[in-house]
Amino acid sequence: MAAGFGDSRPRAGSPPVSASTAQRSAGLAGVAAAPAVPGPRAVGLPAAGARSVAVAVEVPFPMLVACWSVKGGAGTTVVSASLALLLAQRAPGGAVLADLAGDLPAALGLPEPDSAGLCAWLAAGESAPADSLGLLEVAVAPGLALLPRGEGPLAPERAGLLAALLDSSPRPAVVDCGRPDGADPAGSAAVAAVVAGARRSLLVIRPCYLGLRRAMQAPLRPSGVVVVNEPGRALTTDDIRQVIPAPVLAEVPLDPAVARAVDAGMLAGRMPRSLARALSRAA
Repeated sequence: MAAGFGDSRPRAGSPPVSASTAQRSAGLAGVAAAPAVPGPRAVGLPAAGARSVAVAVEVPFPMLVACWSVKGGAGTTVVSASLALLLAQRAPGGAVLADLAGDLPAALGLPEPDSAGLCAWLAAGESAPADSLGLLEVAVAPGLALLPRGEGPLAPERAGLLAALLDSSPRPAVVDCGRPDGADPAGSAAVAAVVAGARRSLLVIRPCYLGLRRAMQAPLRPSGVVVVNEPGRALTTDDIRQVIPAPVLAEVPLDPAVARAVDAGMLAGRMPRSLARALSRAA
């Protein structure tokens, strides 16, 4: 089930940063980074270490945005769906939302699609022509179409083609890549190919020590970061800026209204204002 942003119980107040916490934060600098896969194409993002929040990134439509995380429950599905909904309102031809993780129908309050989905398209090879992607689309909201994941494994051989087709589409596209799973090398390779072909690669992360360690060791490299802020955490967005060499494009508050919208299947119809404000300039 997709994780909402209000599904954690906030702790009262924000604890002072202890010496041990400071040491753990500083110790992240000693974590060896994994070799990076080819990164997304540059689109004029701010330099690493930029301190502005929710930076406006001017890019022409169409474009491909890949959202991913390194730890479960970060909020990648909700961020992906919300970015796509915002882009659908702005782009003249609407937008496309592609699901590689499998939770988007539930997060958007949709029944499980009958479509064969992207798994079948990727596995079909040349027997499924490129223009057949449109046959998989499911209407979500005015201007927004969903490409569901479908059943089965993700075959990596045509994942790069999928990214190229979505990027060259007349509509901007957002892909929920979920969390690459080391136990599924083929699926992780498919996700890596899509991220490498995206113009914008967004890491969705909470200020979590374990999450930051995994982000440093991950072979994927983001071009931007979306921080889901959780009350009571000892680490902050500044710690993330120091560790991850990509600008923070948005800070999303942990709002119970988001979890309620997801639980009620109303995210597409009534996006909470806190979520829309946080992501509006990162879309």
